[in-house]
Amino acid sequence: MIKIFSPSKIIYLINSKSTIKLKKNAVLADIQSKDELRLMYFELMHKKDLKEIYFFNPDLKHLFSYFSALFHVIEAAGGLVKNEKGEWLFIFRNGKWDLPKGKIEKGEKIKTAAIREVQEECGVEKLSIVRDLISTYHIYFMENQAILKRTYWFEMECNDATELVPQTEEGITDVKWIAAKNLKKVYDNTFESVKEVLKEIK
Repeated sequence: MIKIFSPSKIIYLINSKSTIKLKKNAVLADIQSKDELRLMYFELMHKKDLKEIYFFNPDLKHLFSYFSALFHVIEAAGGLVKNEKGEWLFIFRNGKWDLPKGKIEKGEKIKTAAIREVQEECGVEKLSIVRDLISTYHIYFMENQAILKRTYWFEMECNDATELVPQTEEGITDVKWIAAKNLKKVYDNTFESVKEVLKEIK
């Protein structure tokens, strides 16, 4: 299953119906082709009462290719970073708490991009990747173009105790280490896709 966040709905791409329990404001559509998905997508996205859309095809890889063809796809990478005190690293941008991440450059390896972006956005060094986490997907619009962003996430450790420096040219106004017991303020003011990553905290 692939879960995709849009400004008004959550979209699920699924290859099995066995575990799906449709809520009141949800719909399931069987998809057999790219053209069928295009038609169903635009029809269902205009229904204001719908909150969740499930697109089904037994081949998830094909289904994702049908769906991603509707968008300009951007790939990014970022980190869920913990320090030696067990605190987690967050940035504050555009009025919300977020995790450091950014676009993967052409020819750049995904893990290299993830570390680079954390370093650039937070001013930290001495990062190491502990494990791969989930990928998140969200849809947004830029200059009337529909963008599908896939972000690869990694849990990281940081042994750098120097002062954090927000990358202000990227709109980041604050960077903080936040203890696990204080994460409620993040949950109360962050993106749904970030909440998906935070579920990975052990």
